[in-house]
Amino acid sequence: MRLYLLALNPTDSVTDGFLPAAARLGLQITVLTDQPDAHRRSAPDIEVLECDVRDFRAVISRISTHHTPDAVFTNSDHLQTQAALAADYFGLPAKDWRATLRVKDKAQMRRHLAASGLDAVWSTELAAGQDPAGLVALDVPYPCVVKPREGVASEDVVLVDGPEELVLRCKEIQERRPQAPLVVEEYLAGDLCSLETLGDGNVRHVLGGFRTRLSAPPYFIEERCTFVGAHPEPVVEQILAQLDALGVGFGICHTEFVVKDGRARIIEVNYRAIGDQADLMLARLLDVPLFEHVLRTHLGEPLPADLGARTDGAALLENPCAQISGTLTAAPEAADLVVDGVELTYRPLRAVGERHELYHTNRDFIGALRAVGRNTDQQTVERVAADFLAAQRWEITP
Repeated sequence: MRLYLLALNPTDSVTDGFLPAAARLGLQITVLTDQPDAHRRSAPDIEVLECDVRDFRAVISRISTHHTPDAVFTNSDHLQTQAALAADYFGLPAKDWRATLRVKDKAQMRRHLAASGLDAVWSTELAAGQDPAGLVALDVPYPCVVKPREGVASEDVVLVDGPEELVLRCKEIQERRPQAPLVVEEYLAGDLCSLETLGDGNVRHVLGGFRTRLSAPPYFIEERCTFVGAHPEPVVEQILAQLDALGVGFGICHTEFVVKDGRARIIEVNYRAIGDQADLMLARLLDVPLFEHVLRTHLGEPLPADLGARTDGAALLENPCAQISGTLTAAPEAADLVVDGVELTYRPLRAVGERHELYHTNRDFIGALRAVGRNTDQQTVERVAADFLAAQRWEITP
């Protein structure tokens, strides 16, 4: 059986998660990508074909001139609709392309949720090239959030306190992204959390979720994620109802939301695995073949009624971040340790000698620490992780 996996740049989720899982399932794998050299370096034993994967017509054509597909899959935020359309063209299991488009377009997601009667968030769009000065005349609720309509990973997401700053921030983002429409929406206060779900169209499993610690305003860098085995049932019910309204229920999904006074409100829906190595940690913590389960749904196989996930663990993911622009001149190497029953996995995300600007996004991550404890309480996991990070040294030379 042949799996076509659509990708842009290589990611840990694909390289360390889905590709090994596909190999364990005995699948023949073809990666379609617009960055073939990078994927050949990261996965030298995998067939990689160049393709304009942002164009679903190019994807369909490339697959049609190669081997017959049994599954078309992607874990990229940017390629969900293309993969869904291509899979549907070949009569294969797929997400509903309307749902993938609906959640990728943040303005459309807001309109759809408001129309469903489940949640109404004040928001407006700014077309590419549109003068943001016109926003001043609107009854914008401050503080508000400005972000690209189809952005990811906190890229160019910023909190704004007033009309002058709103116009300034929009112009700054437009200079960096002249082709990107923007969304301005009310700031949703509350504790930032996520819900991780896996479904086959009939059965849906809630895998747990995370509580997220963000950087100080006005930016939204996800510095730390702490696993939550079960959010309060009323909160989960609210989020699942909103996902149902959006048409989300096939494959794996990472939904970010805030909770305040018991009310759960979606920030965004990422119709793919959580990423940033948290999915690797989740698979290890739950002790289930998570990536294999995801691929099996795209092969048309039903999920088991019970995944057999462990419920006796605790985990967190922490990302040391650059605080200034410059060259990374000292940093710890990759490490795999077990301390007091806690598995520590540290991976550098920048090489010593690399120079970077300060992005105020997740691109400021310079490392990732995964801490997983079995039959271990959260305090122990947090203590072991804190001790490890305190013993490391990162230096950036301006």
